[in-house]
Amino acid sequence: MVTVEEVREVARELPRSYEAVVRGRLKFRVGQIVWLAFSRDEERMGFAFPKDWRAVLIGSDPEKFLMPEPSDLRYNWAVVRLAAIDHDEMRELVLDAWAFVVPKSVAEAYLDPTSPE
Repeated sequence: MVTVEEVREVARELPRSYEAVVRGRLKFRVGQIVWLAFSRDEERMGFAFPKDWRAVLIGSDPEKFLMPEPSDLRYNWAVVRLAAIDHDEMRELVLDAWAFVVPKSVAEAYLDPTSPE
């Protein structure tokens, strides 16, 4: 099972990412964009994800992935149960969500530091 602290370790290191507590919930932002958020009970993690692909993601493993709350359906957002993923999958979800919201050049420079800018 992945813990919130493990996710925080990954998310904190990403360029332009910062932590915020909003109404008692831990969230990560880039600028004003929330790209990662935890449920109050810390059992689920919401993450930036293209809404056009959300149904495919959830359909691929409905025990793992969930639709966001009805108020968040209009956003590029999906939810995962932390108990259902391992560390490698968590890292991939976190990096993909972050790369979805930062400028492409920032993501490329971080994900492939050997590529020319």
